[in-house]
Amino acid sequence: MSTASKNDVFSIFRERHSIRHFDASYKLSEQEVKELLEIAGMAPSSWNLQHWKFLVITDEAAKEKLLPVANSQKQVIDASITVAVLGDLEANRNADAVYRPVIQAGLDDAFAGYSSHPVLFEQIEDAYASALSTYRRDEAIRNASLAAMQLMLAAKAKGLDSGPMVGFDADAFVKAFHVPPRYVPVLLVAIGKAARPARPTSRFPVEQTIIWNGFECPTPD
Repeated sequence: MSTASKNDVFSIFRERHSIRHFDASYKLSEQEVKELLEIAGMAPSSWNLQHWKFLVITDEAAKEKLLPVANSQKQVIDASITVAVLGDLEANRNADAVYRPVIQAGLDDAFAGYSSHPVLFEQIEDAYASALSTYRRDEAIRNASLAAMQLMLAAKAKGLDSGPMVGFDADAFVKAFHVPPRYVPVLLVAIGKAARPARPTSRFPVEQTIIWNGFECPTPD
């Protein structure tokens, strides 16, 4: 990658800010939305199980239904789209679809770190076996959040603006949009064109956020 390309990428990171006020006249096409979500779906995920579903809210009736669920945050009305990023609590069920083409192609050596695909499948199923474990939910939220961040960066790369929202009623969302029990709402991402700049924010100095090689050992009482 050239230095100029690297600088462009870093500019995307630096220029992405959370927008609350959107230009209600700006509309994304269906193809543009698909392109954004295709990039979002390239985010990393545990075992490549791709623990996300994107519920895309575009029409006015759906936006009006979302508004009270989102605590009347007007960006869900004015943004071109709002994407509800859902985490998959049963992502283990994706394993066959993900790996079957590799198996059929005879590329068993593609299962890095595993002696064979049955061993890999067994480990996945073991991880998801306990109904009492928090693993399913943790993985659903963790991996869907990676896709949500990639979605926002993809939007900025295309000259768009976005605003993530966690201040919404997840239970009400499930009910209003008939979300199956398999999925958990993780966050909402409004996408469109900003009507006004983002509110200025500050960040901690990097030195304040880094711990080198572990925390100091507590002093004995």
